[in-house]
Amino acid sequence: MTPMERPPIEPIEPAFRQTYHTPEQLDTLKQATLDILETVGVRFQSQKALDILEAAGARVDWTTEIARLPQELVLEAMARAPRRFALGARDASCDIPVGDGRTYCTTDGCGVEIVDFRSRARRPSVKADVADVTRLQDALSSISFWWPTLSAGDCGETAQLHELDAGWNNTVKHLQGMVNGEREARYAVEMATVIAGGSEELRRRPVMSNLIGTISPLVVDKDAIEAALVFGAAGIPVAWVAMPTLGTTAPATKAGAYALGAAELVAASVVQQLATPGAPVLHSIMQSWADPRSGNFVSFPLDGRTRAMSTELAHHWGVPAESAACGTDSPTPGTWQAGVEEALDLAQAAQEGSELMPSIGLVNVYTLFYPEHLILGDDIYRRARYSVMDIDLSDEELALGAIAEVGPGGHFLGNRHTRRHMRAAVTPALTHQLAPDGGMRDPVEVARERAEELWRDYRPEPLEEDKAAELTRILRAADAELRG
Repeated sequence: MTPMERPPIEPIEPAFRQTYHTPEQLDTLKQATLDILETVGVRFQSQKALDILEAAGARVDWTTEIARLPQELVLEAMARAPRRFALGARDASCDIPVGDGRTYCTTDGCGVEIVDFRSRARRPSVKADVADVTRLQDALSSISFWWPTLSAGDCGETAQLHELDAGWNNTVKHLQGMVNGEREARYAVEMATVIAGGSEELRRRPVMSNLIGTISPLVVDKDAIEAALVFGAAGIPVAWVAMPTLGTTAPATKAGAYALGAAELVAASVVQQLATPGAPVLHSIMQSWADPRSGNFVSFPLDGRTRAMSTELAHHWGVPAESAACGTDSPTPGTWQAGVEEALDLAQAAQEGSELMPSIGLVNVYTLFYPEHLILGDDIYRRARYSVMDIDLSDEELALGAIAEVGPGGHFLGNRHTRRHMRAAVTPALTHQLAPDGGMRDPVEVARERAEELWRDYRPEPLEEDKAAELTRILRAADAELRG
């Protein structure tokens, strides 16, 4: 069997941008964030972070661990954060120049259950599943970088490091981990240094970045900020994410939730800039809702305005955005709900200009992986990508010569121009696969077969044996120290 080739990554390359909020609105939100930071403050559950802030002029209440940050301090620190930087990959053709005007996507993360490739049984995810799903990610052009779509539930306290190991052994693309804790971060940096080929090369082309969450309202915990300080010192970019839920962990108004979420991200970024000026950071606000009738988590209410505000607000602060798009609350793939929620979100996100974007792969409120759902999401992603691409208006594309040759009432099927272009005229989707009866096959069935084919037959370029062995050595050391 001829080995299946990995297609090149295909980021969203919009020919136009859509602005959803005015500069005046963003200024108002920015000022609200500055007011929160100066008058209310943020709790940092880390003496290291509080020492850094106090030395820079913040007012620290050591009893409550709350730091209040003067506006001048915030603005000066945030001005040091870079707007552009590179994300490296095992294969340099998959490097990501953050800030080049394109949007690079990944999967949802970090799910805890999977519908098994073999048995179709639903069960908790383990490290072997992370490896299997990573191979699917490597094979899809829609996925520009890796997220741990699933958790390594069988690896205990070091699961996040084992997820990185599964990633580097099964994809050549950039890895964005979800590592928390100072000791865990040091092991992750050691692993990344092995993959990059040295600390200086890691700083030049960081082969991993890391997503770290704040705790709403207005808390940055010890494991989060101290991991970020380790990553920043090593040159590894940190994507800070806040997840304010309207009415529970944030005000019940959209504007209030965004102002609060931004305050958490900015406060964490300020600490990083004070410790390591120029440390690369990204901002992400993943706003959600609590159903007032039940308290249930809701990602996609009917009124989903302001989803683009996360991207625009990050840019207003001068840092790249990692927007939250797609995903679905639907319990299963192939439903009306799953299609509507993913398609509408991706269509908007394709125009808003976010640099990085988690998007496809999970159902049931980001917890459950179906193999076919990732393939269905790939199809939706490609539709959204094409919808914002430029159109070629060259003489060959305008086809004026062919139009003149055929003339009124003629037919283009036999024309030479048609023979040159007919095969490329239609880009078939999952919905255009012919059935034996001449109709079209069920796209969910087609997606399931495609996922099974990739899982069975596709293998990425293997990690060098010496590097794989070194990762194993580091993991053994981490397991010995951190699982005790």
